[in-house]
Amino acid sequence: MTHLTQQDGVHVLNLGDDENRFSPDWLKQVHAHLDDVEAAPAPLITTAAGKFYSNGLDLDHVMANPDQLEDYVAEVHGLFARVLSLPVPTVAAISGHAFAAGGMLALAHDWRIMRTGRGYFCLPEVDINIPFTPGMAALIQAKLTPQAAMNSMCTGMRYDADAAVAAGVAVSAAEEAGLLAAAIAQVQPLAGKDPKTLGAIKSTMYADVLEALRTPAAVGA
Repeated sequence: MTHLTQQDGVHVLNLGDDENRFSPDWLKQVHAHLDDVEAAPAPLITTAAGKFYSNGLDLDHVMANPDQLEDYVAEVHGLFARVLSLPVPTVAAISGHAFAAGGMLALAHDWRIMRTGRGYFCLPEVDINIPFTPGMAALIQAKLTPQAAMNSMCTGMRYDADAAVAAGVAVSAAEEAGLLAAAIAQVQPLAGKDPKTLGAIKSTMYADVLEALRTPAAVGA
């Protein structure tokens, strides 16, 4: 179950305590929390409890509802686009594994801080035979260096915290006990930024990515 709290003037969105896959209900919950963030603008941290930050798409839902695949992918794209252009500073406090679409959600944030000692950032699509959509590829390539994007997309490389920082996937690493504090320290000084201005800047910065995410994509080929 997701939940939103406030700490030191910062919103903290906990994505859950299991694999935190993108089920339709989970997506609705997260969007509702983002509505609350936009209604009372303040920096946002996303994190999770347990072994996973997020394991990405709800493959059980996809297999059970093949006729809904394109609509489902559009909903996932919509979440990425919303986080990418959210009019507040955002940081993903990656508390465990961030795989596939879970890793892409982390990339949609302004910054990423990764927990040491547990968890990997990984985009394993090349190994599970799922090509990236144009929107997903645009997001990844906008947030990673060309070499890191190639390694992530074409080899399925797994990054632990130290490797993620070295490759620029994350801005810093922290032990479990200090992860939330490090995330707060990253965004709390930015609490005074005007949301309207910040949202307009992000929408301009990522205009091409947002267009790709919002353009219907053929999937399942």
